[in-house]
Amino acid sequence: MKQRTPYIHARSEDPDFVDLDWASPISTWTNERLVSMPEGIHRHEVVFVAYREGVYVIKELPQRLARHEFDMLRRMEDITRQSARPAGYVERPWVDQDDEWAAAVITRYVSHAFPYRDLVSGIGFGKRREALLDAFAGLLVELHIAGFYWGDCSLSNILYRWDASSIEAVMIDAETSRIHEKLSRGQRLEDLAIMETNVAGEMADIASEGGVDIDEADIFLGQDISARYHSLWQELTTSLIVTAGDHFKIRQRIDRLHGLGFAVDDIDLIPVDSGTNVKMRVKVGGRQYHSERLRQMTGIDISENQARVILTDLTYHEAKFGSTSATGKAVAAMKWRASVFEPLLVRISELLPGRDPYQAYCDYLAFRLDMATERERDVSNDEAFEQWEENGYPHLKSVVDKAPVKALDA
Repeated sequence: MKQRTPYIHARSEDPDFVDLDWASPISTWTNERLVSMPEGIHRHEVVFVAYREGVYVIKELPQRLARHEFDMLRRMEDITRQSARPAGYVERPWVDQDDEWAAAVITRYVSHAFPYRDLVSGIGFGKRREALLDAFAGLLVELHIAGFYWGDCSLSNILYRWDASSIEAVMIDAETSRIHEKLSRGQRLEDLAIMETNVAGEMADIASEGGVDIDEADIFLGQDISARYHSLWQELTTSLIVTAGDHFKIRQRIDRLHGLGFAVDDIDLIPVDSGTNVKMRVKVGGRQYHSERLRQMTGIDISENQARVILTDLTYHEAKFGSTSATGKAVAAMKWRASVFEPLLVRISELLPGRDPYQAYCDYLAFRLDMATERERDVSNDEAFEQWEENGYPHLKSVVDKAPVKALDA
């Protein structure tokens, strides 16, 4: 019998995956590394495996699609934080390259995330809907600005997780995607049209499964995502005419873009109207302005809106202790991390195992603010945290990461 030896490509910081049974389709595996994790609906066969480095997702695909998706996800790392992190891919040379189990893509499991059905189903979606519109549209705009054409954008090709009071959308499927130097308006509109069709179908399916009449299904969710997309796209790409004496508007525009989370890479000031006015044109980068700023100041690497909230805590600490110079602020940031942030993070992790500790920290800060507002005075962390715990952790978001469970025992 011909030996079945797979070709494995793995990144150096991840396992080599050689101990898995690549001679067989993953649907037949009985490996002790198999674990059961929360998951959505998949077009392809998917399993989860646990290593010391973490939990990984293995998805079987035809060879061409597997290589393409791995390459796209690798390139995505330079574009956005909000995509699944590729760990490797595997090819089975003895299998016809067009067969579904000819190859596999391996990605890191996205922790503290949930599928769209958990987001849109049940009570309270009305409040979450606005956050979903912002997250979905923001991700699409960020990708399109970078020249990324998705080709099969849908609710199910994204995972969602809390990002402070907002929602972060994480792209997990790139098998139909392409990256261009720049997308045309037609390509962007085509991507949006595909998204609207896919989302309408997904919302109709949810309504049908819940016994809801199609007229009551939220089938226009995709169109609302597109409307939010167009509004954000215009904000980011429209040139601004600045008249003499109004140069403060340049800083205002930059601050507004930073407020949306986008970094500003370049600014062009082009003379117009015989040189009396200038046209301001900006080139925006990734949606990670606050996360990058926090990382540079403290070394803490978290999502954009969590970073935005936690930066306010750092700024409050700086103001409270009178740090004004650049050196003083740098020292204050390190002191805040060592004496405030990390001790609270340890307490949160001990009291709330399975939670995203950074998200729980943001939820705690929301409670502390409410408490200070109600009492009309400054509230210490010890006092606020004690009350937060005694009151059952108000503001705490509901998603908990379950510990991996052996699939064979499930």
